[in-house]
Amino acid sequence: VPEREASMLASRRAEAEAIGVPPDLIEDVLRRVMRESYSSENDKGFKTLCPSLRPVVIVGGGGQMGRLFEKMLTLSGYQVRILEQQDWPRARDIVADAGMVIVSVPIHVTEQVIAQLPPLPSDCILVDLASVKSGPLQAMLAAHDGPVLGLHPMFGPDSGSLAKQVVVWCDGRQPEAYQWFLEQIQVWGARLHRISAVEHDQNMAFIQALRHFATFAYGLHLAEENVQLEQLLALSSPIYRLELAMVGRLFAQDPQLYADIIMSSERNLALIKRYYKRFGDAIGLLEQGDKQAFIDSFRKVEHWFGDYARRFQNESRVLLRQANDSRP
Repeated sequence: VPEREASMLASRRAEAEAIGVPPDLIEDVLRRVMRESYSSENDKGFKTLCPSLRPVVIVGGGGQMGRLFEKMLTLSGYQVRILEQQDWPRARDIVADAGMVIVSVPIHVTEQVIAQLPPLPSDCILVDLASVKSGPLQAMLAAHDGPVLGLHPMFGPDSGSLAKQVVVWCDGRQPEAYQWFLEQIQVWGARLHRISAVEHDQNMAFIQALRHFATFAYGLHLAEENVQLEQLLALSSPIYRLELAMVGRLFAQDPQLYADIIMSSERNLALIKRYYKRFGDAIGLLEQGDKQAFIDSFRKVEHWFGDYARRFQNESRVLLRQANDSRP
């Protein structure tokens, strides 16, 4: 429970300060203990909230996210089957008695795979894990008359634990039938956030498409400039090192995934073009040497952020301290 955790940390910090022990040290130790505690739960298993559930079929269960959900469901006492491309000739038999079918395939084939699913039991819960929601949700509603749920795990499959991770969900049909599954995800430690499919995709244009494209372009620029990474790392401040790590992290992953996310919608391209134009406008300030216009624009954005600017400064200070501590 976030509130209980925050209260406990605040109390321990106050106690530490009272006896002359650095509060940040105590909080750091406690957070590490809690993180290890969450991770160890993955080895012990979780409570089964729907013991009567028939087998769960994960379409694309051989992928990383599919394997993660297979692991979590198995640890929770559910029977899980995997349906991969080579199993498609037997798909009708595999899903014949399914209590839930989870589609976990690349974005560019998600709707196609959903449309090709064999008929499912009328009470089977159909779920998808795609990072775009409008298209897949409509495809599921068209393919199945029973319960439908759209999920978007806002974390990578290498997270290790779902503790404090965000899972976005979009209602499709018959929420009373899948409510237990949302609660099961909470048992795993995740935080749920409900949103409409349209709003989800609008927000993901900023959170994923624009951010990933800007990171891609920056990485491409570094490569084309042929900078010496070792020198950059040796000279970098904690914040730049962290930024460089985020850029490098992108290029350690599947390019098809990021191409799918960035190119999943015409709206993404329109947003990226607007960003490109504003980048050009900002360059215009440099070309004109107009410091006052730069400062005015800076103040305008500062005002737009409001109290979040100070909040983010405080949050980032903790991150930067941790990044600096882990520096070789």
